Amino acid sequence: MSKAPVKIIAESINDSVPSTHELYESGNMDGIRELAKFQDEKGGVYIDVNVGGRPAEFMAEVIREVQSVTRKPLSIDTPDPALAEAALKVYDDSVGLPVLNSISPLRTEMFGLYKLKPFRPILLISEKLEDGNAGACHTAQETFDAARFLIAEARKQGIRNEDVIFDPGIAPIGTDSEGNLGRLLTALQMIHDDPDFSGFHASVGLSNFTVMLPPKRPDGSPVKGPLESAFLTRAMPLGLDYVIGSVKRNYEILADEHPAMQCVEECIKLGSFDSIMRVRKFYKT
Repeated sequence: MSKAPVKIIAESINDSVPSTHELYESGNMDGIRELAKFQDEKGGVYIDVNVGGRPAEFMAEVIREVQSVTRKPLSIDTPDPALAEAALKVYDDSVGLPVLNSISPLRTEMFGLYKLKPFRPILLISEKLEDGNAGACHTAQETFDAARFLIAEARKQGIRNEDVIFDPGIAPIGTDSEGNLGRLLTALQMIHDDPDFSGFHASVGLSNFTVMLPPKRPDGSPVKGPLESAFLTRAMPLGLDYVIGSVKRNYEILADEHPAMQCVEECIKLGSFDSIMRVRKFYKT
């Protein structure tokens, strides 16, 4: 096994993380700065900043505080245009373009912020807008169509393929009874094979893949890390080169015979309730 050469958008400065939520609630910016420095030192390529539903002024403050202790570029993580605008206004782009996470077919107005300050968009292609109604993409073709729509919108702003990061959406493997994993990988293959997308990047929120699974198998071996590594082994050749994930994980490229690799491959083929049972077999035996 060798280390997976994936770039990590470090995920911990996020209101959904209980310890970070407490730092926000108490106004503990010393703790936020320490967390930023830790993720920088551990290899985060971008430092993600998500303040939840707090005011735009708070987002601006956190951006300033994080940038006071790291020269890594940031990922501005919010669906709220007002928070994104506040972050971009104070962002020091001498460290490189920020990432804006994320723009979906339902939020194309956020492309307008590119005139305020250029950014690398994460384009959420797991959602679609059809006949004025929002919905989830259930097939690889729908996901591919969302990618084609959003990259066309990005180009209108002058955003290059090389600055685009697609997020096809990843569902927990332990509850994936609808074949989401197969949809995701097939969509990535379609994008990878289409020359119109040449130079693109892709990412997922990798921690979501193993959420709610136990940390260890009965023999004491880990559950989450190997399954995440198996996903990367399968997805990286298709163009996935970033993850929003933990700098504490040691992601690896697995051999075909690795038990986690065999589990993921079988889940892709099953794509139904049987895949849930296959995951249970992996972590219970």
